Amino acid sequence: MSSSAIDIIVPAATNVSATDDTLTVDLSDGRSISVPLAWYPRLVHASDKERKTWRLIGRGEGIHWPDLDEDISVEGLIAGRTSGESQQSFAKWLQSRAHRSKRRSVLRAAKTAKKRAS
Repeated sequence: MSSSAIDIIVPAATNVSATDDTLTVDLSDGRSISVPLAWYPRLVHASDKERKTWRLIGRGEGIHWPDLDEDISVEGLIAGRTSGESQQSFAKWLQSRAHRSKRRSVLRAAKTAKKRAS
């Protein structure tokens, strides 16, 4: 019995879009792949603006969301791999996100109060 290696060429990502429940990635070979957003909890917890702020990395081998510190590879999407982030890491990320959000709210309130006082 013989076996041979199959060279699989993974297409590059060319565009990314997300709805409240689906992540869709357009590929250089003309296909589009859509997966449940629930596979990537950081994207689930992101605002629309944060989901739209992405960039291609490695000539389209992956997608990076800088505001979320999230990276997803095209190969992983095609293989059906969900986020590999541990529950502990995700909980820590959510906690830091809540802290940043609270701090921004306090700073906005202080800025508004200062403007009103002027």
